[in-house]
Amino acid sequence: MFTGIIECVGTIATVRRSRGDAELTVTSRLRGLGLGESIAVNGACMTVAARRGATFSVLVSAESLRRTTLGALRRGDPVNLERSLRLSDRLSGHFVFGHVDGTGAVVAITPEGGSALYRFSLPAGLARFLVEKGSIAVDGVSLTVFDCDRRSFTVAVIPHTAAATTLGRKQPGDRVNLETDMLARYVDRAVAHRLRRS
Repeated sequence: MFTGIIECVGTIATVRRSRGDAELTVTSRLRGLGLGESIAVNGACMTVAARRGATFSVLVSAESLRRTTLGALRRGDPVNLERSLRLSDRLSGHFVFGHVDGTGAVVAITPEGGSALYRFSLPAGLARFLVEKGSIAVDGVSLTVFDCDRRSFTVAVIPHTAAATTLGRKQPGDRVNLETDMLARYVDRAVAHRLRRS
């Protein structure tokens, strides 16, 4: 489990593909990563499979390649990184599981004051999990949703978030990983089940 508060931006060092899977090697300033540890890479929960010096590697399954933007990563690309939540940590963002629901794209970026409004598209099936002032993880970054409809939503990105994550480098058309709020998904499932029974 994660919080959507990015620890650092790493850089893809190598991408190796084999039999439908991929191995990503990432250079980062994170230290003390253990083998088998969970780490969110652009919001997708991965397992540290190897580490050496300032790099670590993760194996990306075919399912994760289908569901996320990880398959499009190339050498030199920046990625958002967050280690898993410890029970003693502050929960500054929201509960993020690293289970990407689907991908969207940057529709528009509009400056507003010192911040910027980012409009993202999303798959139609995810719209029911978005609520005004609810949470969403975009490439692993915990953000607050507003102005949402069946095809898109807006978030405000403050200067710190733009500088400390990959969001500040995004351009219209760039694809992103989306994870809706798990609590919204459970409520939706429970309500749907209750309605079917009655």
